[in-house]
Amino acid sequence: MTSAPIPGPPLDQPRSPSARPPLLRSGTDRMAGGVCGGLADYSGIDSLLWRVGFVALTLAGGAGIVVYLLLWVLMPSAPLAPGEQPSAAEQLVGRLHGAVSRPRSTS
Repeated sequence: MTSAPIPGPPLDQPRSPSARPPLLRSGTDRMAGGVCGGLADYSGIDSLLWRVGFVALTLAGGAGIVVYLLLWVLMPSAPLAPGEQPSAAEQLVGRLHGAVSRPRSTS
């Protein structure tokens, strides 16, 4: 029994860059910090499943809270919805993100 090879893209044509959006915290799909909404936009997996995953990690030892807080600080924020003002917690996280992502001088 023979099988035909699976056709793929021609080798002489470069692959197009991924149409995946940048990894940002969501400005519209947010319950706390927009982390799950941002992960949903980036990965294509529904934000509800990301939230369930973080709850499961939290119940399985508390890692969900730590990972969520780290992502909240490390992921840049997408623009907020029109007319919406950032909360005090969002402003604090913005300052922390700026401090963490600032390039360090080695002199």
